[in-house]
Order: sequence, then C-alpha cells, then structure tokens
Amino acid sequence: MNAAIRAVVRSSIYYGLQVTGIRRGYDGMIKGDLFDMDRKSVSNIIQKGGTILKTARSEQFKTKEGRQIAYDQLKKHGVDALVGIGGDGTFTGARIFGEEFDMPIIGLPGTIDNDLCGTDFTIGYDTAINTVIDAVDKIRDTAESHDRLFIVEVMGRDSGLIALRTGIAAGAEAILIPESKTDLQAVFDKLERGRKDKKSKIIMLAENGEAGDAFEIGKQIKEKFPNYDTRVSVLGHIQRGGRPTCMDRVLASRLGVAAVEALLAGRKGEMMGLVHKEITYTPFDHAIKHFEEINPDFLKIVDILAI
Repeated sequence: MNAAIRAVVRSSIYYGLQVTGIRRGYDGMIKGDLFDMDRKSVSNIIQKGGTILKTARSEQFKTKEGRQIAYDQLKKHGVDALVGIGGDGTFTGARIFGEEFDMPIIGLPGTIDNDLCGTDFTIGYDTAINTVIDAVDKIRDTAESHDRLFIVEVMGRDSGLIALRTGIAAGAEAILIPESKTDLQAVFDKLERGRKDKKSKIIMLAENGEAGDAFEIGKQIKEKFPNYDTRVSVLGHIQRGGRPTCMDRVLASRLGVAAVEALLAGRKGEMMGLVHKEITYTPFDHAIKHFEEINPDFLKIVDILAI
C-alpha cells in the first residue's frame, strides 16, 4: 500500500494537483483526520510494509448520516476526488459514497487474498505468498529433521489462492481450499499411498474450511495415522506484513499513477487493475469480491507432483 500511496502522491504533484492524505480510511474521513501531503511525505516508504495512512473499520460510514459527515469534511478540506486502496469493504463504501454525492472515486486493489475481479493480481498478494513460502520452507527444515507431518494454515477465508499457490510452490502433499469440496478421505488416501521413505510431509489449508481448522484436521490425521508425528502451524498475521516484493512495488506504482490519470480523464466509480500486463478499468460493482472456480489444472498439478 505504501508504494501505491507514494505513486498517487507523486503523480498528482507531477500533474499539478494538491494532495490530501486521510488517516484510518473512512473513520478518519468522518473524524476529519486529513492533512496535506507533498513529495517528502512519501519519501523512503516504498520498501515498508503496512500503510503510513493507517487503516480502520467504520460502522458509522455505513450509515447515511455518517457518510454525510464524511462528505462535509472532504468539502471543508477542499477535496474533490478520492483514490481508495483496499478490497471488498473499501469498494462497497466507495460505490455508495460516490453515487450519493457524485464524488469521483478510483479504487486500487489492495488485498492479500487476490479475490477481486478486474486484475490478475492485487497489491499485497505477491508479498503474502512469498512470506508464506519463506515460512513453509523453514517449517520443512524442522519436518525433515524430525520426520514430521505439518498442517500449515494460511489466510483465505473465502479464497484459497494463497493456499493453492504456496502449496504447489512448497511441494505440499495436499491442499485444502474453500473452492474445492474438502474430502478428508482423499487426503487420508494420499497419505496412505504416499512414499513411506519421505521424511517430511506438508498439508496446506486455507482458514475456516468446511472440514474444520488446522487443529481439527490435525486431530483426525493423528487418529487415522498414529505413526505420524503430526504438528500444526497457523501462520496468521505474519502473512500481512514484511517488505513488499519487487512485483508488488511495481504493480502498486503502476496502478497508482494510472489512478491519478484516470481521474484526470474524467473516470470514476472504477477499480484500476492489470490484466495481461495492460491497465484495465472495472466498475466497483463488478470488482467486489468474487467466487470463481479454481483452474482445475492447478489441482491436477498438486496430484501429479505429490506422488
């Protein structure tokens, strides 16, 4: 997100625009936590994780009265267009707010789950999956040394793309994701058929799966295979931090500049994206969280490579 903020601020200045930062999203908008930004405001942040503008949820913004207060604060500070960085909640709020007050708003896709239509990759996704890979590689060292089976739970409540891609990259024996019906018997069969001489095994799991969390699945595997030294590792919020990858920095920079240029061109109510390396514009209604079928080729790859 910091790379995107930097790109929006500096490209705005390049085009002769005044830039205002809003701390803590819609909550800060209502509270009037706005401040002027210049090129120095975004110096030395492109390599930092998180966001210098902070973030927060806002129940008040979900009300008509709250949005009116937010609009009045924007007018008070001379703000006549917005760039919002986020996912489903951010764009839902932006769509309603933009329609109610005829406010030009452009969105940038910022979510580690990569679960928005209109872009091949979201800002933060590449950093998150590389963070997971780094963690699983270290877990594999322990698993290999102690002949253990590890169940690794990653984020992705409604989207299993983190678990799927990292599972393939980490050489997992099985991957459990919400887009594919969880069949624990199939997992048991894989473990039964698997190489007996393999000293470590990894099962990747997206959080909140229908078969239960990592601890529940670990309990069932222990009961079925008491000979396995089964352990559970929930990676949690480490996936949401860390230095952004080169891919994420470039993606965020490119989309940030494109967002400012889109506003100058009179566009509004759209999310910027990158599809097949080209800038795209997707209406907020279509960009909001989607549930698409996972490419079956990915699942086939898991079966082939896990033998």
